[in-house]
Amino acid sequence: MFELKKTEGRARRGVFNTPHGAIETPFFMNVGTAAAIKGGISSIDLKGLKTQVELCNTYHLHLRPGDDIIYKLGGLHKFMNWDKPILTDSGGFQVFSLSKLRKIKEEGVYFASHIDGKRLFIGPEESMQIQSHLASTIAMAFDECIENPAPRDYVKRSVERTTRWLQRCKDEMARLNSLPETINKQQLLFGINQGGTYDDIRVEHMQTISEMDMDGYAVGGLAVGEPTEEMYHILDVVLPHAPVNKPRYLMGVGTPSNIIEGVYRGVDMFDCVMPSRNARHATIFTWDGIMHATNKCYELDERPLDPKCDCPTCRNFSVAAPVIVMTSYAEIQNAVRCMKLGARDYVAKPVNPDELLKKIREALDEGRFEEFRNEYSQRLAALVDKADKGK
Repeated sequence: MFELKKTEGRARRGVFNTPHGAIETPFFMNVGTAAAIKGGISSIDLKGLKTQVELCNTYHLHLRPGDDIIYKLGGLHKFMNWDKPILTDSGGFQVFSLSKLRKIKEEGVYFASHIDGKRLFIGPEESMQIQSHLASTIAMAFDECIENPAPRDYVKRSVERTTRWLQRCKDEMARLNSLPETINKQQLLFGINQGGTYDDIRVEHMQTISEMDMDGYAVGGLAVGEPTEEMYHILDVVLPHAPVNKPRYLMGVGTPSNIIEGVYRGVDMFDCVMPSRNARHATIFTWDGIMHATNKCYELDERPLDPKCDCPTCRNFSVAAPVIVMTSYAEIQNAVRCMKLGARDYVAKPVNPDELLKKIREALDEGRFEEFRNEYSQRLAALVDKADKGK
């Protein structure tokens, strides 16, 4: 299923074979929360943009339009017109983010819908049933995403419950995959490592779930407010205990620099809403670092967003162009669509995560990832002020 082709230090280059096609690793998953990426990017657009996998949100799709509706329409792949792999999260992060509206029990979580306040329940079995209805390629186990920081005693009890929930998820997934009416009878299931920022709890949990022979393993509960160096430390501590022959997924990350540093530590998979969310706020990731295009210093700047980029935006627009819509996905049809909706202009971010991961895979193939990391990791995290640079 997962073929590790090459390593450079802890960085890994491989292929993840799934029921919906092979995925070159490491890779990034674009987040289509409700089965579509915000900003007018269609599944047809994604096919031409080096996108290998899309991520969809179980919680939101369960509420609207309803997983039963998607099931009756043939599953997410038909619903989205997408024939490549899809990963669905378990809904746990969204449920646990509703801290004032939920109650955790051994059987699962009782919570109130953020839409209309209706009382709902999701447990391990329910999460698997919803994701089976969605018929995604990869389902995520239902877990508790612990706040950082959290008391050690609570974290330990929570992780023990998450382990029990993982076994229930695995049993229910096996049952669902055996049913004749199931759309995707080869649905894969990933376990999630938790433990807050406690090294020993994290390591013990990874060792425990590694013995359960899941299809892949995620590190969850990071990038939720802790310092970046703390996140890197947890990866350094935990990943040596993850199975070598299974893909490793860092959930909810990240920035270009985070991705490079994650690969350096042995991560194979990433996801984040940031490419579309930051774009809507005029934040641009260039190969020299981060730009905020609405800053006054760029008001009369006639230079390209990124001279090193040959995308349509950098070839045709300057930093000073009036920007309303901004995204990583710079296709002509998207620009036309946005202009029809009233946008004054349409600008892309030169560095999109799919292109970044492609360059990382090339560097790994050629044995020069360390050189790539040294050149770009800190640079991509820096704030660029082009007004201070000579033309």
